Amino acid sequence: MPILNHTRQPDGLYIQSDQGWLALTPYTSRMIRVRYTLEPTFSAKSSLVAVTEPETAVSFQVHETPDNLIFSTAEVTININKNTAAFTYLDNQGCVLTKEPDRGGKTLEKIDVVVSVFDEATTLESRENADGVRVDARNVHQKVDRQAYHTKLEFEWVDGEALYGLGSHEEGMFNLRGQHQYLYQQNMKAVVPVLLSTRGYGIFVDSCSLMTFHDDAYGSYLWSDVDDELDYYFIYGPEFDQIVGQLRQLTGPSPMLPKWAFGYVQSKERYVTQAELIEIVQEYRQRQLPLDCIVLDWKSWTGDLWGQKTFDPDRFPAPNQMTKDLHKLNARLMVSIWPIMQSGGDNWKELNEKGLLLGNQATYDAFNPEARACYWQQANNGLFSHGIDAWWTDCTEPFEADWKGAIKPEPEERMLINAGEAKRYLDPELINAYSLLHSEGIYTGQRQVTAEKRVVNLTRSASLGQQRYAAITWSGDVAANWQTLRRQIADGLNFCATGVPYWTTDIG
Repeated sequence: MPILNHTRQPDGLYIQSDQGWLALTPYTSRMIRVRYTLEPTFSAKSSLVAVTEPETAVSFQVHETPDNLIFSTAEVTININKNTAAFTYLDNQGCVLTKEPDRGGKTLEKIDVVVSVFDEATTLESRENADGVRVDARNVHQKVDRQAYHTKLEFEWVDGEALYGLGSHEEGMFNLRGQHQYLYQQNMKAVVPVLLSTRGYGIFVDSCSLMTFHDDAYGSYLWSDVDDELDYYFIYGPEFDQIVGQLRQLTGPSPMLPKWAFGYVQSKERYVTQAELIEIVQEYRQRQLPLDCIVLDWKSWTGDLWGQKTFDPDRFPAPNQMTKDLHKLNARLMVSIWPIMQSGGDNWKELNEKGLLLGNQATYDAFNPEARACYWQQANNGLFSHGIDAWWTDCTEPFEADWKGAIKPEPEERMLINAGEAKRYLDPELINAYSLLHSEGIYTGQRQVTAEKRVVNLTRSASLGQQRYAAITWSGDVAANWQTLRRQIADGLNFCATGVPYWTTDIG
């Protein structure tokens, strides 16, 4: 796409091509935001992930040669081919870090964005699988809501260059070169669309939709399903710590967890009563075995009221005393909670009456600030007010549809099943963002109640920016065997390479 015109503005470089507009904005001397749109103006939507503005004093220069526009800060230079708008990224010594194909590396394909319509014809079907209660909406109509774009960002990575990141998946592939990875939230997939290169740079694509990473002899790219424009950040280190530091500056710092959270957390399926919890911790102390936290997994509620955020009074008759007794034993209590609720419980009734549930009438709408506040108040009244110390926010995808069957589906089939299920209830542009907003509600709610207890939130999905809400991602319901544990090491390292620091795995 030939460049027709360019303008240097105080906040960056704006380029008009024969196929749309480009904007280069220096956030720091090491971090450049790049946007590409086919629309007359750039999107005014606020990012859910990036929360800071550019530094005001970043110096940058724009030079022109017969063949290139040259955008540079003190640390990074981007050469832009005038005939194709292809980018080449260099350090301040003129060494090439990476480049796009000579023909250009940015593509936008206009699409219709289809959303679900739930009306009087919609019916609900409740079921329970190995991962808990699910409620499916049937007879759901579809409508075109708006137009947006598939986006594609291509690179020419070189031989010997290794890439890390993208979150935690399950295959145990450390170096991502030569791989194909679908990026959607699932029980054992936690997505963070960040890549780090051994050549000293990072890429963050600011998209919350379904994405794909691909690298082989036929092409190397990052693709997103539904976005208003292509929006990404090129970050120069050259050290990984420097790249992560820039990502934290952009998306928020990570609060320090309490010391006990770095110790041993004991969980099983499941402790049934208050007395059993106390007895288990007492036995650990008697045997002089280290234990920092014990987990009360599912069914802390009464009967079959899945997702109700209260203690069953028959099995947990004195929750205040229970937490006091655990604290006297120098142990903390983590309680699991779900975003999905079985109909009939008080929590579900309140959210339903206020219209704060998604289309399946069972999962609360974490994208709605009122719903987040209501959900937190329920968690506070039913659990936190009794002295619990930590949250296990399970099933934060919050939809999955392939957790069944004896044979694991192929990767493409899994993607179609799970992404399709998420798109039935969530805006297709945001299907990877539920966990981020859910974590925000827990963190801000608890911090408003007290600053005396640090937030600990163990969650099953991820997003860049989730670190600012004291979230720890665990890698889901993986198998308990040595082969799986070996793969988990690579998965955890790739996860933490994205700038989200806290990750863990089941070990038994």
